[in-house]
Amino acid sequence: MKKEHITYALEAYLPELTAMADQIYDLAEPGMEEFQSSKLLADYLQNHGFTVEMGIAGLPTAFRAVYEQGEGGPSFGFLAEYDALKDIGHACGHHMQGPSVIGAALALKDICKEQSYKIVVYGTPAEETIGGKIIMQEKGCFQDIDIALMMHAAPTTCVDLRCMALECFYVNFHGVESHAAMSPDKGKSAFDAALLSFQGIEFLREHVKEDSRMHYTVLDAGGPSNIVPGRTRAEYTLRSYSTDYLENVIVPRFYDIIKGACLMTDTTVEVKILGENHDSKLNFTLAALAHDCMEAIGAPRFTEEEKAYARQVAQAVGLPGVEGELDESILPVDGTIKKDNGSSDVADVSQIVPVVNINTACYGRKTPNHSWAVTVQADKPAAHRGMLFAAKTLALMGTRLATEPTLLAAVRAEFEQAE
Repeated sequence: MKKEHITYALEAYLPELTAMADQIYDLAEPGMEEFQSSKLLADYLQNHGFTVEMGIAGLPTAFRAVYEQGEGGPSFGFLAEYDALKDIGHACGHHMQGPSVIGAALALKDICKEQSYKIVVYGTPAEETIGGKIIMQEKGCFQDIDIALMMHAAPTTCVDLRCMALECFYVNFHGVESHAAMSPDKGKSAFDAALLSFQGIEFLREHVKEDSRMHYTVLDAGGPSNIVPGRTRAEYTLRSYSTDYLENVIVPRFYDIIKGACLMTDTTVEVKILGENHDSKLNFTLAALAHDCMEAIGAPRFTEEEKAYARQVAQAVGLPGVEGELDESILPVDGTIKKDNGSSDVADVSQIVPVVNINTACYGRKTPNHSWAVTVQADKPAAHRGMLFAAKTLALMGTRLATEPTLLAAVRAEFEQAE
C-alpha cells in the first residue's frame, strides 16, 4: 500500500475532520461533560455507515461505533479521547484524537474492500480525571478488538512511549479547631498533619528509585490563620514505571507517612483512592510496524510562518532557541523503552489488548504539557498537519494489518508471551 493511496482515501474527509477538531477545541468540555464533543464524533461515524451505541459502560459521554465487512476477520480498535482541562482548554490536544482516528478508520474502510474485518471506534471520556478507559475496561469494553490504535499530540513524533503507573489519593485530616491566639493548646492541627506528611514525602524521595514521581497539594487548608485548623484536605499522586514497585514499595511507605503525621499531631485521617492505573505493556512488534508506517508517510513539514509562531510561543514561555522549534524528525525505535513522564488510562487497555499510541509533533519542542502554551498552538495549522500525519499513519497500519495476516499474528504472539 502506497502513501498516495492513503492520502487519496483521506482527502475527501480532511475539511470536515479539521473543522470537527476545531469545534471540539472551541467546546473545551472537561471530563464527563463532553456531551457535544462525543455527539459530534458519534454522529459523524453514524453518517458514514457505523452502528453507534452511546452511553456505554455507564458513562454518558462514552460510545462504541462498529463497522463490519464480511465475517470472521480481525477486529481493529481505534481509541479517541476528547476531554479538555478545566480553565486552560485543550492543553493536551485531545480534540484531535477523534477526528484523526475517524479519518484512519474511514480510509481503512474505503481501501480494504476485499478483506473481512471489523472496525470498532471507542469514544473514551475523562482521561484527565477519572480515567474513563479503566471504568470501560472493568465493564467489559475492549474485549471485542484484537488490537488498539490511537494518536496523541506531542512536541515530537515517535512511538513506544511508556506511561507510568499511578495512584492518586484524597486525604482528609481531622483535628480539633481552636482559636490560634486565645487557646492554641486546646487545638489539634489538621494542617500540621498535612505539612508533616509533605515533609515525609520529601525525605522519602531519596529512598525510592530515581524515576519515581511523588506530588501533593492542599485542596482545603481548613480556615484562616487565626485558628488552629480542625480539618485539612490534601491530594497526593504517586507514580512509577513499575506497577509492582508502586504497589509494594511506594504506596505502603506513603500510608506509613500519613499514619506518622497523624501520630505526631494527635489527629485522625481518612484516605480515599481517587484513581489508579498500570504502567504500559509495550509491544515492540507493533511499535516497529508503526515506525515503518510513519517513515513511509513522512514526518510533517511545517511552513516558515508556522515555525515562527512556535518560536514566538517558546519565547513567551522562556524556552531557549531550538527547544521551541517545531520538530520535523521521527525518533527511531531501537528496542529500548522510551519513557514518558506521565500516566494514562490507555496503559490499562494495554494489559488486555496490544496498543500503540502514535505521538505526532503538533507544537514546539519542550513546550510544557498541560499549559497555555499548548492550548494556543493546538488549533493552528501546524497541529492540523500533525493530526493528518497520524491519521495517515494509522490508516496505513490498519491496511497492512488487514492485508498481511502474519503481521497481526506476530503482534498477538508477542502480546501473549509478554509478562
